[in-house]
Amino acid sequence: MTTSALRPAVPLLVLIIAGCIIAAVGNGIRSSFGLFTLPMTGDLGLTREGWGMAMAIQNLAWGIAQPFAGAWADRVGTGRTIAVGLAVYAIGVLAMAFSPDTGWLTLTAGVIAGVGIAVSSFSVVMVAFGRAVPMEKRSLIFGVATAASSFGQFAFAPISQGFINAFGWQSALVYLGVALLLVIPLSYALRGRTENPVGHADLPFMEALSRAWGHGSYRLLVIGFFVCGFHLAFINVHMPAYLVQCGLSPEVGSWTIAVIGLFNIAGSLLAGYLGGRLPKQMMLATIYFLRAVAIGLFLLFPVTEVTAYTFAAAMGLLWLSTVPLTAGLVTLFFGARYMGMLYGVAFLSHQIGSFVGVWLGGYVYDQTGSYSLVWYLGIVLGLASAAVHIPINERSASSFALKTA
Repeated sequence: MTTSALRPAVPLLVLIIAGCIIAAVGNGIRSSFGLFTLPMTGDLGLTREGWGMAMAIQNLAWGIAQPFAGAWADRVGTGRTIAVGLAVYAIGVLAMAFSPDTGWLTLTAGVIAGVGIAVSSFSVVMVAFGRAVPMEKRSLIFGVATAASSFGQFAFAPISQGFINAFGWQSALVYLGVALLLVIPLSYALRGRTENPVGHADLPFMEALSRAWGHGSYRLLVIGFFVCGFHLAFINVHMPAYLVQCGLSPEVGSWTIAVIGLFNIAGSLLAGYLGGRLPKQMMLATIYFLRAVAIGLFLLFPVTEVTAYTFAAAMGLLWLSTVPLTAGLVTLFFGARYMGMLYGVAFLSHQIGSFVGVWLGGYVYDQTGSYSLVWYLGIVLGLASAAVHIPINERSASSFALKTA
């Protein structure tokens, strides 16, 4: 059955372009934070665990704020939500440039930037996309939004490294903060909110969450998304430093992150396209299994530029390809009305995984001088997540959207 969509406040193409630019800039800047690991820890005298904790808090703050950001976007509109989020995100990045120690870095780069990322993230952008297109096209459009985020990662990795090399890490962060402020006007194109379908209850936050959590497939989806966050955050934050430890240059680290973003453009678009034609849960199981295989093969061979870029390309194809499929399942289960909140809850699980991946990477390195244990854990978690997704039923939760009396 074809599901109708609400007419957007601006032409659909304008809405999609504006949303994609916001997603690209926001995710591109966030993805470049790993490039600041070595210069900031060196200049400020931070331990790797201290730096990792600040980045872990950022991911956790992002995850905790995401359901509330999604609920707010559902209620008051995506345009206002994203504008506020970009402003808070910019404040966090600008303040990060002048943070003298771990405590301040945890507050600025961790809490403030993390909340700003949540409120302006591509998850909120996808809420605007979700209400503007019919159900059968949502998976593809979610793939487009995810691909735009990946392009931001590809573009901002070498840009940020260039800023660091030319102006120093402090000025580089100032420039990135200004870039966030410059895209705020684009949020106007995403204004509007998702209306409740006729004959369905307008459920309060906790009641909607309670009904959704009673759906077994949704619980499995939320649990499995933890692993996605673990993989992405660990690799994104610690991969550049890991490659330097293996004897490669910082530029190789930045280009590795860029290659991940480049190949994820293809991976996200392909996942979005196939998500409307193949069982989404089986595609997710396959993605997590292939991630485990890619990590295992990476550890088997000596680390060189060739193996680093090959691994980055493989992981890029699998990187955020989980997002359009996961978001597609959430909207299939519960419809577009509560997508912002309920995808946000799933994303909280993702960000708890991110917190563990980033913090554990720094802790294990400080204790052992190596990241090996975390790499091996990534393989085990990938296999476990593949198994968790197989039992998911790809059908709507008929008991969720109850009609009003």
